[in-house]
Amino acid sequence: MAKSSSPKRVARTATVVRKTAETDITLSLAIDGQGRAKIDTGVAFFDHMLTLFAKHGLFDLTVKAKGDTDVDYHHTVEDVGLVLGQAFKEALGDKVGIKRYGFFILPMDESLARIAVDVGGRPHLVYSAEAPTMFVRDFNIVLVKEFCRAFSNALGANLHVQLVYGEEPHHVAEAIFKCLARTLDMATQIEPRAADLLPSTKGKI
Repeated sequence: MAKSSSPKRVARTATVVRKTAETDITLSLAIDGQGRAKIDTGVAFFDHMLTLFAKHGLFDLTVKAKGDTDVDYHHTVEDVGLVLGQAFKEALGDKVGIKRYGFFILPMDESLARIAVDVGGRPHLVYSAEAPTMFVRDFNIVLVKEFCRAFSNALGANLHVQLVYGEEPHHVAEAIFKCLARTLDMATQIEPRAADLLPSTKGKI
């Protein structure tokens, strides 16, 4: 007697487009990817961070963004955070079977980042990360906080970001983006023991 095969899980992908007077963004995400990235936001350092994010989270990510970078990088960074959060939300669908929680500690030379996340639908950000110097060329790494806030709100995630210690601003930002990627990879993975169950006693997240 032939065994019945388990139903294939729907591909966890999303494409989100957002256009405002300040930014024009198209973003495609595959959660179950291989870390492939094609990023063009007009902000070189931010492109570097998003490429690292995709690589270390094993997400396939394409981002094309045009923003008022002649004014500031703020709108572009924040709005990409919003769109990326929305893409994760759409790609996760009903969230059945996911682990929901993720936690990671990641070193980057002299810097150490610690991040925890709950993708349970309740947005909240606790962010504690300040380096002695906050600029990488003309990129203020304070914008990493704005990215995380926008991402958390759009996804509906309780996100805690802590720089345990760190000095060089490039290393600080890189530690945070890589750590966020690994944390999200953990939280969005399917739990084999409960692949058809919702990870909540409320029956909805």
